[in-house]
Amino acid sequence: MRLTPALAAALLTLAAASTAKAEEGMWTFDNFPIARANATLGTNIDQAWLDRVRLSSVKFGGCSAGLVSAEGLVMTNNHCVATCVANLSTQAVNYAETGFAPRSREEELKCPGGTAEILTEISDVTARMQAAGAGLEGQAFTRARDAEAGRIEQEACGDATDKRCQVVSLYRGGQFKLYTYKKFSDVRLAWAPEDRAATFGGDLDNFSFPRFAIDAAFIRLYENGAPVATPTHFKWNADKPVEGTPVFVSGSPGATQRLLTQDQLFTIRDVVLPMDQLLASELRGRLIRFSQESEENAFIAMDPIVGLENTYKRGLGRMRALTDPGFMAGRATAEEDFKTRSAQQWSDMQESVRARQRAAGTPQVFISPVNPWDQLSRIQPIARELYPAMALLEGGTGLGTTPVAGGSQLFNWARTLVRGAQEREKPSAERLPEFADSRLTAVQSGLFAERPVYSGLEQVRMEWWLSKTREWLTVDDPRMPVLLGQESPEARSARLVSGTTLADPAVRRALWEGGLAAIQASDDPMIQYLLTLQEPTRAIRADWEARVDAPTARASEQLAALRFQAYGDSVYPDATGTLRLTYGLIEGTDVPGQRFGAFTTFNGLWDRATGSAPFDVAPKLLAARERIDGDTVLNMAVSSDTIGGSSGSPVVNEAGEIVGANFDSTVLTQRNAYGYDRNVNRSVIVTTGAVTTALRDVYGMQRLVEELGVE
Repeated sequence: MRLTPALAAALLTLAAASTAKAEEGMWTFDNFPIARANATLGTNIDQAWLDRVRLSSVKFGGCSAGLVSAEGLVMTNNHCVATCVANLSTQAVNYAETGFAPRSREEELKCPGGTAEILTEISDVTARMQAAGAGLEGQAFTRARDAEAGRIEQEACGDATDKRCQVVSLYRGGQFKLYTYKKFSDVRLAWAPEDRAATFGGDLDNFSFPRFAIDAAFIRLYENGAPVATPTHFKWNADKPVEGTPVFVSGSPGATQRLLTQDQLFTIRDVVLPMDQLLASELRGRLIRFSQESEENAFIAMDPIVGLENTYKRGLGRMRALTDPGFMAGRATAEEDFKTRSAQQWSDMQESVRARQRAAGTPQVFISPVNPWDQLSRIQPIARELYPAMALLEGGTGLGTTPVAGGSQLFNWARTLVRGAQEREKPSAERLPEFADSRLTAVQSGLFAERPVYSGLEQVRMEWWLSKTREWLTVDDPRMPVLLGQESPEARSARLVSGTTLADPAVRRALWEGGLAAIQASDDPMIQYLLTLQEPTRAIRADWEARVDAPTARASEQLAALRFQAYGDSVYPDATGTLRLTYGLIEGTDVPGQRFGAFTTFNGLWDRATGSAPFDVAPKLLAARERIDGDTVLNMAVSSDTIGGSSGSPVVNEAGEIVGANFDSTVLTQRNAYGYDRNVNRSVIVTTGAVTTALRDVYGMQRLVEELGVE
């Protein structure tokens, strides 16, 4: 039989819908297929190995990281500490340009608002969570589930400030797990290279291979003013990697959407991604224009621009996947197989539930007479209609990436203060979930952090948001008078930014601690503005929760039950920002349009350098050229299953030794959100050998080299 592209894609996608094969799967640590991984890779890992890897893995903000010494030293990516570097820098002392290389541990600087977490326990709370919504529909269902999650988290963590508890939905409602983390709120920057060393090739090389980037950095975990003792950590292995070697990647991938139905993906393809791409493109253009106005603006906008470029290119890769006929045909074939397998199961499930309900005399579980695929199809027109307003005014749809208020820090602080004050007047179980008692510690940590605020950047962000919201919702939208009144986007944003005092953390703390009375009495224009926005923004959120979130959760839960019956526990859940383990081989690819070997070296870096941005070598790195062994492997490609959020993930060999850190993937890998394709999925890794070379031969960080145990 001839394997056509469409059939090949179908077989690949079928694996995601049924039973994962080869390197596919972002597996939770409590359901990792040890036997299958060992059989595939020829390794011999066991549960004790998994436990050591889990306790050595770190979640750092929206990134991943790994413990590499007994004294709280953690390796992650340079782009994962970019915000910390920017917050610690000034135009006069810009660590992004010079690198940050403290000569002693005492010179390591605290990252404002930085937190790190280690997963210590996973427990099943499925029964409680599913019972909480029994017999309910719409927003009542959503709020009941949120309230139960808050109760579970509060019971497990209480008022502890050194722990965080999170109820996680897996398999889109098929399971709920309580994740308990050890939390560190004192995170200090221990080393970061020059930004040009980590971003060589710039946006042109981003999401590509070959790469030539030292995208690595170190942070250190502190507690009670001293480095944390971490006897469980990855052993550093700086040996030259060997092609074909099996490796494991442990990190916290952000979100995948592989378990969505075709109709749900069509909404993302037709509505969500086009809108997000257009908005991100314009915001990037405005920020580039802002950066060109002065050297100070260039310094201020550097990190935001890089982030937007990543967002845009990631969206582009996903658009290509959803408009690829072969890829989508593969998903359609997989869905039909699932429907065929589960048709009788759906009928049996309905009758079983009805029988239990009759026996109990009260409804135990809601079950629709309409099958879940049809239910989800009926929701899509509503989601398409509501998405623009929900994304622009409220965010949090779980579908796209449009930032509310353009990501304005002042706006977000004001919204937290206003909503927090209003919600804390209610019992915890009746609040919006982000303000439940169990989550207030994290809210306060972000709110009170001392971060620099640049009024020019804030103005650009808010002006963009107001103008785009008016454009997308139209001038005649009834919410426009509240958003703009009689002012232009330029005038309103300028007035709000120039008049607010929320850049001062003491002001934010006083407003938070003063509660609703202090908020209502405040004459701060940004606070007053957010007070006026509560009615329209809360209304769109309530509408979305009632008409999209709740029925989607209901149908998805039923779909998950059918999936378990059809395929058993060989199914892995979508990524949810929680710790996962994946694996693969160190290797390149010979796919047309993506042909490359497994490794790049420092010699390749020198060959690629032109002296002109973005192919100009960082000054300190260039100055050390004669001290660097040109054959040292700089970056490598691995066939592991990763996605955004996996940045910084430790790459570990069978012995449990760290051999690199994931920092990127190829552009074709962006389809990984919707399905894994071993032929093209490649993660891009900075090697421990390259990091050792940078520490020792470029930045003079011999004390860290010794701490890592390098001879």
